[in-house]
Amino acid sequence: MKLRQALTGAALCAFTNFAIPAFADMPKEMSWTAYDTGSSGFNIAVAIGQQFKQAHSSDVRILPSGNDTGRLSPVKANRAVISQMGIGTYFAQEGMFEFGSKSWGPQPARLIMAATACNGLSLAVAKDTGVKEVKDIKGKRVGIVVGSPALTQGVLALISFGGLTEKDVTLVQFSSNNAMWKGIINNEADVALSSTISGQAKEADSSPRGITWPAMPTEDKEGWARIHKRAPYFVAQKATCGAGGLSPDHPVTMASYAYPIFMTYADRPADTIHAITKTMIDTYDGYKAGAPGADGMALDLQNFTWVVPYHEGAIQAFKEKGVWSDAAQKHNDGLIARQKVMMDAWKAYRGSAPSDDKAFAGGWLKARAEALKKAGMDVVFE
Repeated sequence: MKLRQALTGAALCAFTNFAIPAFADMPKEMSWTAYDTGSSGFNIAVAIGQQFKQAHSSDVRILPSGNDTGRLSPVKANRAVISQMGIGTYFAQEGMFEFGSKSWGPQPARLIMAATACNGLSLAVAKDTGVKEVKDIKGKRVGIVVGSPALTQGVLALISFGGLTEKDVTLVQFSSNNAMWKGIINNEADVALSSTISGQAKEADSSPRGITWPAMPTEDKEGWARIHKRAPYFVAQKATCGAGGLSPDHPVTMASYAYPIFMTYADRPADTIHAITKTMIDTYDGYKAGAPGADGMALDLQNFTWVVPYHEGAIQAFKEKGVWSDAAQKHNDGLIARQKVMMDAWKAYRGSAPSDDKAFAGGWLKARAEALKKAGMDVVFE
């Protein structure tokens, strides 16, 4: 079991100490959860946490966990203020996959800030396959990871850009993400969902097979509509860094979404979340070079019309910076209304749900879909 990591000035490299006014609502001690120790997400949290220490003498303890429920459980139990998540944030809101079990259900997720860097998060294809466009993936071997809905849901959504479904490819199951990438290098699979800057993609790119990233032009409205029907959280990104020769001079427009995502729950005090958000914004210059990808936390890179609503405290900070619009508020209100529909449906379903786990999950999918359709909202997962 990994030990909980506490941030201390002695344990971390020093950053410039910026003169940031103290906030009465900033906790002197708080816990955040993040991906495993050594991951890019964990390192970004460490860099930001050090700035909280310098700016407000606020000690941030980072609790690492390798899965979504492990990261979210301390926040749900109010033992942590923030969870630093990936797309599990969206799955938690929707009450899907591991969050469709009896002990979870739709969660009142609220965004704080997220990182969007120069990389993409898209379809990595072995170069020796000859694939040039997404439609060329037809007949190829697509890697998926058992127990990883983010990877499986994502890769199936992205091949739909080329009009393909899982029936058009051969799905190859692997026990882990690392195993999947070894499978690609060893010619056991051809395609995987990956960040362009992941170590695995770089390793595969240096192998005899090589790596390429089929483009997903924004002009292809129908292709993007097919992606969003299954995975509305993907956005178009002009990737300029990573494996496969990506650079500012050789960019490729592909899919992506922000990572890491700093989120909390709706019932956390607005004053506290406001203080945290404002500090993340105001100390950006102090942490942007503190970890790879931390520069993606810039205020002008935040997406205010994504698929999960922002916390009211974060919105207050954005308003103070003059970046929150009426359109963003309208979008946010709609997302909160969607959450309410799903949480009301969950409450009603729990009262008469079957005890068998498989039957429970299947019944919830049906109840969820009926509630969303009745409200005129997209079901997404069917």
